[in-house]
Amino acid sequence: MIKIDAKDRELLALLQEDSKWTTKEYANRLGLSTTAVYERIKRLEKTAVITRYVALVDKNKVNKAFMVLCHVKLIQHIKDYVLQFEREVVQLEEVSECHHISGDYDYILKVNVSDMETYREFMVTKLTAIKNIGSTQSSFVINEVKYSTAVHF
Repeated sequence: MIKIDAKDRELLALLQEDSKWTTKEYANRLGLSTTAVYERIKRLEKTAVITRYVALVDKNKVNKAFMVLCHVKLIQHIKDYVLQFEREVVQLEEVSECHHISGDYDYILKVNVSDMETYREFMVTKLTAIKNIGSTQSSFVINEVKYSTAVHF
């Protein structure tokens, strides 16, 4: 476990808010030198506290706002079936998240498509084509009340 101090926390919060600022802008906000901020960022990257930088895309503007949470149950929860499912599901571009979960289902998928018809096509031709799926249950998102990529600590 890497030691993260208060300035690291502040820096991480700023980076999660907007990672396109200059090192000088972060330094000014944190009351540190540019060099100190640069070194902190490099340390956080090297220790994999910061794993990558991404652009967040507005789903509405790219016609992918129809969001579905799909629960998947395998016919049997054995290693080969689990590994096969995971290898195949990561290849599905419609799936933005896949979580192995406890409870009645084995996985929950977050799926973004353009509409119900596209989701049906995804289910029929892609998801249910994966072997050893016993059942699925889909929940359609009515309204995204909170969405955040930030980790707060």
